Amino acid sequence: MSVPASQEPHTPQQDALRSADLSELLGHVHTCWDNERRSLSRQLHDSLGSSLTALTMHLGLLMQKLPPDQALQDRAGHMKKLLNQIVETNRQMQLKLWNDKLEFLGVRVALDELVTQFGEQRGITARCSLPEDELDCPRSHGIVLLHTLEEALRNIDSHAQATEIDVIVDDNEDEVMMTVKDNGIGLSGPVAADYHPAAGKFGLRMARERAAYLGGTLTLSAGAERGVTLTMILPKPAAAV
Repeated sequence: MSVPASQEPHTPQQDALRSADLSELLGHVHTCWDNERRSLSRQLHDSLGSSLTALTMHLGLLMQKLPPDQALQDRAGHMKKLLNQIVETNRQMQLKLWNDKLEFLGVRVALDELVTQFGEQRGITARCSLPEDELDCPRSHGIVLLHTLEEALRNIDSHAQATEIDVIVDDNEDEVMMTVKDNGIGLSGPVAADYHPAAGKFGLRMARERAAYLGGTLTLSAGAERGVTLTMILPKPAAAV
């Protein structure tokens, strides 16, 4: 059966160009998404957060002026507890939308605290090896490193059954490399031995595309003895002459 002229097969060059265009578009979407999440987080902090703080202060003053009526005191105590829950929920929403530590304290601190908190919350050994100084890389690289580490830790928590993890970040003149290792069940377990981020969870697929948009790579391989090793390499942009 002949193929209509309007539906002629694409040449390899056309397929390559289309793939490059889609990759660039996806990278642009990720950047816009990051900016929108950052904006929403700031709004929650500046607007809702400030209002909740003011309400907490006003409620505290009112409680001091209430008559010694147990029913009123109990109702006010319940309101205070509920308001504190809303404040904490707002804080958690801000953190899920955007990790402000990345901007105010730097990517080094953000990565270290993420690993430390993961270990404490899951009750496992979590080690983090980072350069002594702040990473010398663009803000876009820091965002991708942080998002990728978050996704890697989510996968470890959900599938690895690990008791130890190691996160290693190396920063040299040409590139930044992050390695995440665990001692879990590894690729021989429920995850297929030929697992690749492009064929796996959407979180790791997005992390891989984010790395590709910056000219980097993300690979996943079996550990030397057990577990999984995730490696992300991001080249640094050439310095302007």
